[in-house]
Amino acid sequence: MLTENVHIAVPTAFFEDESLNTQGTISHIKDLYGQGITSVLVSGTTGEQHSLNLQEKMELVDSLEQEEELINHMEIIVGVSSIRQKEAEELAEKIHSTRLSGIMLGYPPYIIPTQKEALTYSKKIIHLSNKPTILYNNPNRTGFDLSAKSIMELSGMDLVVGVKDAGHREKIQEIKDGLDRTDFYFYAGGEEELAEKVSYGYDRLSSIAGNVSPKIVSQWFEKMLKDQQVSEEEYMEVEKVFGQVYHGNAVVNVKNILNRKGHSMGNCRSPIGNG
Repeated sequence: MLTENVHIAVPTAFFEDESLNTQGTISHIKDLYGQGITSVLVSGTTGEQHSLNLQEKMELVDSLEQEEELINHMEIIVGVSSIRQKEAEELAEKIHSTRLSGIMLGYPPYIIPTQKEALTYSKKIIHLSNKPTILYNNPNRTGFDLSAKSIMELSGMDLVVGVKDAGHREKIQEIKDGLDRTDFYFYAGGEEELAEKVSYGYDRLSSIAGNVSPKIVSQWFEKMLKDQQVSEEEYMEVEKVFGQVYHGNAVVNVKNILNRKGHSMGNCRSPIGNG
């Protein structure tokens, strides 16, 4: 089971020639751990998932598995998604034999599978990984929208712990009404419009801004969940962070901020970051 209400969706570090910088990625995770963060998502969001080939994803998994301190004290979730199901299956099989905490199961972009095809894809990968799974629905980027009915069917699998970016208010309510369990969670992808999302059922956060100010963002979200008062000073701090991250492309901004702080995150893979 994945128990943390917040995980940080970390960007992938690249060298100047856009090749994978595994150690740069892990160094950033170690820095977050040093700041008290206990859950991260690797290769699962930030728009970079589909730029990584299977070999690069395997390299990240191998490197994370060797980090004893992180493995023993953090929830490390790995994104699994591919335009080819066979490659997603191969990655899932590899993750099965590791001590990584879970997977975030994404859907292939562009090809727009049917709901039946997506269910077969999902069940196969979940079975092969045998890890707690967050479903990742992102129709704005993939063109595919996992239906409420499909989410409810997958929620019948013990390994499926929740869904990220499930959809609008009415869809969330439909899913909630059809669930046969209380331990199913709704993850918001990033902090934009988060207060509204929490008001109609989102109860966990896949954080982007937390890469920059993890404590500020995590504490703010936890207070929101508990309906506790946020002080004016805390509100101003959070708004400052969001202004830095979300004015333009969030991943480009996060990398630029981290690079200025001395982290070796590099740039995004072009065309992201052109200009």
